[in-house]
Amino acid sequence: MADLSNTPETKVEIPEGLRRQLAEFRRQLWRTKIFEAFIAGLIGLVFSFLLVYGMDRFWQTPGWMRLVVLLVGTSFFALFAPFWLHRWVWRHRRENELARLISRKYPGLGDRLLGVIELQNQQGNTDSLSPRLRAAAMEAVAGEVGKRKLDDALPPPRHLKWALVALILVIAAAASFTLTPRAGVNAFQRWLMPLSDTERYTFTRLDNPPARLAVPFGEAFEVTLHLAENSEQRPATGSGRYGLQPETIGKRSGSSYSFAFPGQQEPGTIVFRIGDVRHLLRVEPVQRPVTESVTATVIAPDYLGIPPKTVDLHTGGLSAVEGSRVQITLSTNRSLASGRFGPTVANLDAAANGSQGRFEPLEGDLILSGNTAKSPELKIGTVPFEIPFSWKDGLGLAGASGFRVRIDAVRDGPPVSYLQGIDRQKVMLPEETVDFEVLAEDDFGIKQTGIEWTGEFTKPTDETPAKGEMKLAEGGAEERRLSRPVAFSPAAVGILPQKILLRAYTEDYFPGRGRVYSEPVVIYVLSRDEHAQLLKSQFDRSLAEFEDLARRELNQLEENERLEKLDGEQLQTEENRKRLEAQEQAESENTERMEKLTERMEELMKDSTRNGEIDKDTLKKMAEALKSMQELSQKDMPGVEKKLGEAGEESNTPDKAEKDMAEAVEEQKKVVEKMQEAVAKANDANRQFEAGTFVNRLKKAASEQEGIANVLIGAFSRILGVRSSDLDPSDARRLQEASKQQSATASDVRWIQEDLAHYFARTEETTFQKILVEMRDSQIDLGLDEVRGRLMKNHSFQATEGAKKWAEQLTAWAKELEGSMNSGQEGGGGGGGPPSEDEDFEFMLRVMKMIQDQQDLRARTRALEQLRRSVEIGKENAEP
Repeated sequence: MADLSNTPETKVEIPEGLRRQLAEFRRQLWRTKIFEAFIAGLIGLVFSFLLVYGMDRFWQTPGWMRLVVLLVGTSFFALFAPFWLHRWVWRHRRENELARLISRKYPGLGDRLLGVIELQNQQGNTDSLSPRLRAAAMEAVAGEVGKRKLDDALPPPRHLKWALVALILVIAAAASFTLTPRAGVNAFQRWLMPLSDTERYTFTRLDNPPARLAVPFGEAFEVTLHLAENSEQRPATGSGRYGLQPETIGKRSGSSYSFAFPGQQEPGTIVFRIGDVRHLLRVEPVQRPVTESVTATVIAPDYLGIPPKTVDLHTGGLSAVEGSRVQITLSTNRSLASGRFGPTVANLDAAANGSQGRFEPLEGDLILSGNTAKSPELKIGTVPFEIPFSWKDGLGLAGASGFRVRIDAVRDGPPVSYLQGIDRQKVMLPEETVDFEVLAEDDFGIKQTGIEWTGEFTKPTDETPAKGEMKLAEGGAEERRLSRPVAFSPAAVGILPQKILLRAYTEDYFPGRGRVYSEPVVIYVLSRDEHAQLLKSQFDRSLAEFEDLARRELNQLEENERLEKLDGEQLQTEENRKRLEAQEQAESENTERMEKLTERMEELMKDSTRNGEIDKDTLKKMAEALKSMQELSQKDMPGVEKKLGEAGEESNTPDKAEKDMAEAVEEQKKVVEKMQEAVAKANDANRQFEAGTFVNRLKKAASEQEGIANVLIGAFSRILGVRSSDLDPSDARRLQEASKQQSATASDVRWIQEDLAHYFARTEETTFQKILVEMRDSQIDLGLDEVRGRLMKNHSFQATEGAKKWAEQLTAWAKELEGSMNSGQEGGGGGGGPPSEDEDFEFMLRVMKMIQDQQDLRARTRALEQLRRSVEIGKENAEP
C-alpha cells in the first residue's frame, strides 16, 4: 500500500471570472449601504431642525424638549449610521458571507456557490481531493453564475427613497430660511443651542395686549385684541380659552379680533392663540351698576280725557294708546356719571302684523340726578318700538347691556257689544216682554251704549217697517265695561207683527268712529193667528213624545208582569235582580222624560192662555192632560220606581220581594191607564186645536191677499200702464216680492184643503166638509195662480181685483167655520147653561189671563220706563 502521508497537498483557486463577479457584487452592496447610512444621518439632522421650527410656530418649545430633539436627530449619525455600516459592510467582507446573502434570493445557486468557496479552502492531498475534479466543479458553478445577474440578489435598496425624503426635508429647511429668514435663523439657533435663552420668533405680533381686565360679574363679555403694524401674519381667526372652559374662536375684522366669553363669577386667566402667538390675560369679574326701579309716566291723548298715570315697568314693557306721550325714569344702586337712550328701534314683527306709519328713531342724553335718570317726553306713534338705555357709574363700569323698555303702540280699537240672555232667534207676541242684558266693552273708555231695532215685513203690506233705538247708559273716560238690563216689549214701542232685527250699539271717544254694533238677534213678532199655528206645531211634537213615552211605559209594564209571575226565591237570583235593576233604571229614565215633557206642556199652556184666541174647550182638555202629566211625573211614576227598587233589595225575604213586585205591577197598571187617558185627552185637545187653526190659517191667507192688494193700490200712480221692463227698480222689486208672496199663499191654500180633507176623514164634521167642497168648487188654486201671473206681467189692476176677491172669499170661509165652531160649543152644554165644572174652568182661565195680563203690563211698564230714561239721557246730552 502506498504511503499517503507523503502525498503532496494541492489548493485549487476559484475561477477568476467568478471572483470578479463576487467582488463587483460586494462593491455594489457597500456603495448602496454606505450612501443609505449617510442619507439617514442627514434626515435625522434636518428633520430635528424642522421639528423645532414647526413646534416654535405653535408654542414656546422648552429647552429640554429642544435638547431631546437635537440628540435624537444627531443620533442618526452617531448611532444609526455605524450600526448600518456594521451590518452591511463589515459583515459582508468575505466571499462566503456574500454567498449566504445571495442564497436569500437564489437558494440553490447560493448553496453551490458556498460549496465552491469551501472547496477552495479545503486542504488535502491529490489522492483524496482530485484537483481536476474540484476545478471542474468550480468551473461548472462559475459558468452557472456567469449566466446570472447577481445584482438581483442585493437587498432591496432604500437609498433612492431615503434620498428623496432627505431632498424634501432639505428643500423644506431651505424654504424656511428663504421664505421666513427671521424665523428660520431663530429656529436654527434654538435647535443648535437648545439650552440658550434665545426668544421664540412669532409671525403674528399683538399691539400692547392688556394683561388685566375687569368684566361684569356673571355676564357674557368680549375681549378685543389688535395686531401690531409689523406683524408678518394676519390670521383669519384666533382662539381664547378661559381656564378649562371650551375654546372661543374670534374672527379678524380689519386688524382686530373679538372674543366672546360666557359670564364668570371667579377670577381666571384667558389664554389667547392667534397664529403662532400666545397671550395670557387675567380677568376679574365685578358687579355692574343695576336698576332698582323703572317707571313710566304716561300722558294719554287729549280726546280721552284721562289724567297722567305712573306705571311700574317691572315687566320691561308698556302698552299705551297711539298719540300718548311717555317719560321713562330709572333708579340705580349707584350714582351715575353718564347715561343715554336710543336710538329707538321699531318692532318690525308688530309692524308686519298691521301697524302702519312712519317711524323716526330718537336718541339723546338722560337727565341725571344722583341715582336717578329720566328721559324726555317721547311721542308714541302708530309703530311699536323699543328704547335701549345705557349708563356708566363713577367707576366707569357700564350698566347691563341690552337694557330696553318696550313701548307697544296700541291702536284705540273699536268697542264691542254683546246681547246676553237671549236666543239668537226669538218668537213672541207684541204684548210680551223679553228680558236680556247688554254688555259693552272698550279698551280706553265707553261713551254710550244702547239698542237699535229695524223691522221687515215677511209679506207685502202698506205698513211701514219698525225702526227705533234706545239709549241705555252714558259711559265715562275710564269706563271700560258697561252692563245694563233691558226689557224689550214690541207693543211698548209700537211694533206690529213683523220680523225685527235687534242689536246693541256702543260708542267710544275716538273721533269720527261712530257706533259699533253687536251680532243681531232676530225676533219674530207674531200675530195671534201665527202664534196659534206655532203653538199647534209645538203641541204636535209634545203629543208625539207623550205617546212614545206611554208606549215605553206599557213595554215596561209587560216586562214587570213577567217578573211578577216568578216566586220570591226566583226574584232574588242574580239574573232576575239585574232585570229588576234594569227595570228600575228604565222607570227612572221615563220619569225624568215625563218631568221635562210636563215642563214644556206647562209653558205651552201658558202661551196658549196668553194667545187669547184658542177656545176654552181646547184649553180645558189641555189642562186636564197637563194635570194628569203632573200627577204622573210627581207622584205615580216615582212610586213605581220606588217599589221596583224595594223588590230588588238583597235584604228582602222571598215573600217580601214577591209582595213588593206585585204592588209595583199594580201601581204601574194605574200609571199606564192614566197615561193612556191623558194621551186621549191630549189628542182631543189637539183635534180641537187643529180645527181652530183652520180659521187662523184662512184668516192669514186672506190677510196676505189684502196686503198684496194694498201694496198694488199704493203704487197705482207709478205702475199702471207701464211695461215691466220700464218699471222703476223699487217698484219692480215690490212686484217681484208680491209675486213670491202670492205663490206662497197659493201653496198654503192647497195645504189647507188637504188638511181639511184629512180632518174630515177623522172627525166627519159636516161644516169642514162643506168648506172643503166650496173651496174645491171655487177653483181657488187656479184663481190664485192667475193673480200671480198677472203680477208677473204687471197687470196691476186685474191682479188687485183678483187679490181682493179671494181675500173676501177666504175671510167668508173663516167666519163661517168660526161661527160653526162657536155654535157647536154653545150647544154642547146640555141646554141648561154650562155645568159648574165648565164655569170653574172658565173662571180659572180668566184668572190666569188676568195674571198674565198683569205680568205683561208690568213688563211693558219697565220697557216704557227704560224708554223714558233713554229720552232723558238724550236730552241731557243735547244740552250745552
